[in-house]
Amino acid sequence: MNIFISGLSFKATDEDLKQVFSAYGEVSSAKIITERGTRRSKGYGFVEMPNDAEGNKAIAALNGSEQLGRTVNVSVARDRVERDRSY
Repeated sequence: MNIFISGLSFKATDEDLKQVFSAYGEVSSAKIITERGTRRSKGYGFVEMPNDAEGNKAIAALNGSEQLGRTVNVSVARDRVERDRSY
């Protein structure tokens, strides 16, 4: 299950994200999205959990919770939509 997290602290790291979600089950990856040039966090990220039941439990527990001083929104990630670059 791919999980989307927004509202993250700009000081949060991939490891922080992994640690928070590990309390609910196995985490296969955790990635905070950063700006290309500055490498500064964009304030959102993704966590991959192989077990859907554990993923749903994490979403229910963490959505609206405070993590590193900020209230986060947690939901199932939507499929990525390819952008048309034919202009």
